[in-house]
Amino acid sequence: MEVFLSAPVCGPVVPPIVPHPGYPSVMTNRRLRGEGGISFDHRGPCRDNVRHRHCPGRWRGEVTLGFTPKGKRSRRRVAGRTKAEVQEKLKALNADLDVGIIPKAGYTVRQAAEDWLKQGLDGRAPKTIKKNENVLGPILTIIGGKKLRELTAAEVQQALTRMATRYSSAAVSMGHNALTRAIRHAEAHDLVGRNVATLVDIPKGQAGRPSRSLTLEQATVLFRVSAEDPPALELPPGLRDHRRPPSLMRAYIVLSLTTGLRTEEIRALRWDHVDLKGDPGTGPPTPPHVFVWRSVRGHGDTKTEKSRRSLELPQVAMEALEDLMEQQADERRAAGAQWHDAGLVFTTATGNALDAANVRKMFRVVCRSAGIGDHWTPRELRHAFVSFMSQQAMATEEIARLVGHSSSRTTEVVYRHELRPVIRSGAEIMNKIFKG
Repeated sequence: MEVFLSAPVCGPVVPPIVPHPGYPSVMTNRRLRGEGGISFDHRGPCRDNVRHRHCPGRWRGEVTLGFTPKGKRSRRRVAGRTKAEVQEKLKALNADLDVGIIPKAGYTVRQAAEDWLKQGLDGRAPKTIKKNENVLGPILTIIGGKKLRELTAAEVQQALTRMATRYSSAAVSMGHNALTRAIRHAEAHDLVGRNVATLVDIPKGQAGRPSRSLTLEQATVLFRVSAEDPPALELPPGLRDHRRPPSLMRAYIVLSLTTGLRTEEIRALRWDHVDLKGDPGTGPPTPPHVFVWRSVRGHGDTKTEKSRRSLELPQVAMEALEDLMEQQADERRAAGAQWHDAGLVFTTATGNALDAANVRKMFRVVCRSAGIGDHWTPRELRHAFVSFMSQQAMATEEIARLVGHSSSRTTEVVYRHELRPVIRSGAEIMNKIFKG
C-alpha cells in the first residue's frame, strides 16, 4: 500500500469560490455617491452604442448636491465633446464642491458685476454706483459673456490692455478695481474659487488732463474780474432769466482760493457754520472762521475724518461773504414765496442748492472775462491754494491739515505745483556757506 505524504496545512482550510448562478462572475466598478454620472446625449441615430464614436450629440456629466427646500434634486451639469473632457470638468467641479464652492450654471462675469452693483454697493450714492457701472462697461464688452469659473488672468489682462488704448490710466485703474471687487463679491458668496483679477498688472492708459495751478498774477486778475458784472452769456439751468450779481462767484472764488475748501464742501456750506464776527471774550479769542463739517456726498459728511475741520477766514474772504449775505437777502425778498430756505451759503436765485455743473459754467464765464482762458475748473482753485502755501515755505504737513488730507503725500504729489521758475533755496544756502 502506497502512502502519500502531503504538506502540513497551516490555518483553516478556505473553500474554493464557486460562482453563484444568479450573479456575474466579474463585479463591475460602481461609482461612489456624489461622484456624478456621465452619459451621451444623442442628437441623431446612434452609430456606436459602446463608445458613441461618430454619434451626433454631446457628452454630459451631472453631480447631485442634495435636495432643495421644495424636495427637488439640486444638480450641477457639465458638457463636452468628448468623455475625457467631461471627466475633467466633473473633476474640477467636485474639487470646487469639496472646498465649499457651489457655482451657478452658466454664471458669467457680467452677472457677477450686476450682482455686485445691486448688492455690494448697498448704501452708496447713485452717482457712485453709476461711476462703477461706467468703468466696468468697456471691460464687460470684452469678457462679460465669459463664465466666471473659466475666467483666466490672461483674459482679464487682455481686457484691461484693450481698455487702456482708449481710456486714461485713472479710468483703467478704476475699472480694474471695480472688477476685482465684483469677483470678490462672487467669491464671498461661494460662486468662484479665486479672484483672478488680483493677479494682473494694471496697464498704463492714455494721458489724461493734468491738474494745474493758477499763478499769483492769474489769481489777482481773477479776484478783480470776479467783482465785476460778467458778460451777458447763457447761464446754467436754474439761473437763466436772472442776471446774477457778481457777489456769488466772487465769494465762491475767494473762499476756495484762500481756504482750500473742496468744491463739494463749499456747495454744502451753511450760514450757521459761518462765523463772521468771532468771539473776543475773556478766554482765548476766537477769530472769524468757518466750520467745514458737511459735503454734498450721499451721507452728508466730509470725505475723511481729517476733512472735518474749522478754519480761520482771511479778511478778503470775510468781506466777500458779507457781500454775498446782503445779495442773498435781496434775492430772498425778490423771490417771495418761491424762495426755498435751505440755509445754504451758495444758492440759486430761489434758494436751491447749486449743482456742480452750475458752478463750472459760471466759473468759466469769469475766467473768460479775466482773459486766462475757459479751460479751468473750480477744483483747481484748491490746487492753487496748496501751491501758494508751499511757495511761502509752509510745511507740507501743515498744508495737509488745512486742506483736510489724510496723508501729506497726497498734498505733495497731487496738489502741490511748483510755481517758482527756478528753485533758489539751495543756492542761497551755499552762497552763505562759501561766502568770500
